[in-house]
Amino acid sequence: MTGPAPGVPRLPGRPARARREAGNPFAEAGGEHYDAVRPSYPAEAVAWVLEGLGQGLDLGLDVVELGAGTGLFTRLLAARPADRVRTVTALEPSASMRAVLEREVAAGTGGRVRAVPGTGEATGLPAASADVVVAAQAWHWMDPAAASAEAARVLRPGGRLVAVWNQLDTAVPWVHRLTRIMHAGDVHAARPEQRRFAAPFGTEEHARWAWTQPMTAARLQGLMASRSYWLRADERIRSRLTANLDWYLHEHLGHAADADLQVPYVTVAWWAAPVRGGRPR
Repeated sequence: MTGPAPGVPRLPGRPARARREAGNPFAEAGGEHYDAVRPSYPAEAVAWVLEGLGQGLDLGLDVVELGAGTGLFTRLLAARPADRVRTVTALEPSASMRAVLEREVAAGTGGRVRAVPGTGEATGLPAASADVVVAAQAWHWMDPAAASAEAARVLRPGGRLVAVWNQLDTAVPWVHRLTRIMHAGDVHAARPEQRRFAAPFGTEEHARWAWTQPMTAARLQGLMASRSYWLRADERIRSRLTANLDWYLHEHLGHAADADLQVPYVTVAWWAAPVRGGRPR
């Protein structure tokens, strides 16, 4: 193998507050592209989100999804039987993302899935109207204090708040370097002890799942082009990123243009229940 890739950026680990203050780059981005290149989630993660809820109920759970995007996680919720998931209210502030969500997921469900505008900090939903509030690949775009308070307001007694992320498995050396070349700054440290939610949420439970996603070089380029760093970059920076990734995949790693790479991922998730008076409510 040859030397280091030219112009490989360091990952500064941009703080969540800085990401929020810079604005949401997906607001005007193409929802069609995002939907085509981003991976789905393991079925085990969806089961974990719902685990232990609604026992003995015949009506199923009412789920609110924050930052639903194009509906990658929403699809998996909607695939659950109606006596397990009764309704899904999918909030997404980006019109481009929401258009795909409405067409590909909500349409044809007879109102069981609704795609509506809204944010984690201001859902516009009635109090005590949900059994689960979940954010998949979105919680880091929200203010944790405001979004936690809003989730607690929306949840019914016994409900939970959940955050789920897919991320490239940086424990694998070639993938770690890949994330640096792609400037995948939204890869989050999966430390169980790191709290995700604010008051009034109590003890957090954590889980993770390892899996692989077959991807071509072209799809990896597309994945890079769906990330916030790329969306904010000018054409000069985008050209450099494209060249660096081509060099890494084809010259440094030696993959053919049409090769299927088995790309390691991990899915990480946290959930917690709101606490009132020293006990979960």
